[in-house]
Amino acid sequence: MEVPWSVSSADPISDPEKRRRSAKGAQRVTRVLYPGSFDPIHNGHVEIVATAAQVFDEVIVAAVGNPGKGSGVFTLAERCEIIGEVFDGVENVRPMMHTGLVVTLAEEYEVDFIIKGLRAAADFESELQQAQINRQLSGVETMFLPSTTSSAFIASKYIREIARLEGDVSSMVPGPVLARLRAKIDGSD
Repeated sequence: MEVPWSVSSADPISDPEKRRRSAKGAQRVTRVLYPGSFDPIHNGHVEIVATAAQVFDEVIVAAVGNPGKGSGVFTLAERCEIIGEVFDGVENVRPMMHTGLVVTLAEEYEVDFIIKGLRAAADFESELQQAQINRQLSGVETMFLPSTTSSAFIASKYIREIARLEGDVSSMVPGPVLARLRAKIDGSD
């Protein structure tokens, strides 16, 4: 997949000293966390990551286990692998997986912000409540990034349902997701 944005070739994630510098004259590195179930990651998610990668120095995309969403198509490990495939070569995007509280991950990696994508007003209500709880628990602020109208309708649950019923989701997911989704649905994975 060709990435429509450019990033620095330096890897600030592996250089904690570079990240912590904030003295006069030194540029502070901003790290954000984009958590989600990403089952599967779709073009709306990719758009949010692309925006974040342009604005922030480091973007951690975390596939998070969510017991409230039930069983999905991909395991947590598979979702993390797919995120890595989708953003392969994008130096400031780092995939990972997590099974605990999002704020625990945010604190562990000393993120400056949690970012969340918003599709519609209904998303804002639930995401705002989560943001307020996360701030209360950890002090970490949440920034909201709106999706474009061309991807606002996309939701992982609809992609799973359409794919299971043999519908075409190729316009809604990146290539690596489509290949793995087809293999899962066909039972060859």
